[in-house]
Amino acid sequence: MPITANMNFEMVLATNNPHKLEEVRQILAPHGIVVYGLKDLNIHPEDVEENGKTYFENALIKALSVKKLTNLPIISDDSGLEIEALDNQPGLHSARFAQKYNGHQNAITEILKQLENKDRKATFVCSITLLNVEDKPLRFESRIPGKIALEPQGETGFGYDPIFVEESSQLTYAEMTQELKNKLSHRGKALNKLLTYLKINQLIKR
Repeated sequence: MPITANMNFEMVLATNNPHKLEEVRQILAPHGIVVYGLKDLNIHPEDVEENGKTYFENALIKALSVKKLTNLPIISDDSGLEIEALDNQPGLHSARFAQKYNGHQNAITEILKQLENKDRKATFVCSITLLNVEDKPLRFESRIPGKIALEPQGETGFGYDPIFVEESSQLTYAEMTQELKNKLSHRGKALNKLLTYLKINQLIKR
């Protein structure tokens, strides 16, 4: 569907996670992009099983469930923490791993326990899909190298942020300012690829 550049480019983020919504808004809003959450538009997609074999497939599953309910551009992401010594787990199952242990705090404790005396190399992955702009799903991905801290560090962020040490800064996501995290994180990098696409195709101003 043709979309022309204007003052505000509107899109829907396929999530009910308020932390993720706020993070995406902070990154995209300065570029004239209005990001709605599902609750903002009173959209209630059917529950879907994220049974894809890749992060992109899971992101697409979520986005397609929303596509039935709106003509607005839709973005959806799936992300995961891959820990080399744990066979790249929890990886695709990062969210379910946290649910299994009744929340990220307990999941973090379990990860630290499993990593005792093991290599701590890790990667945070984010895959974003964009629908309702071209006649095919678009894909933007980023992989951020790092390691798992010996213990949780920092007071900000959410999820696994307190234990993932980003390689270039040697800070956990939870130790970073929001501005720095938006610049260096897996989601921030993937969203910047999305922004580049929107600018090149003149959907938003450069």
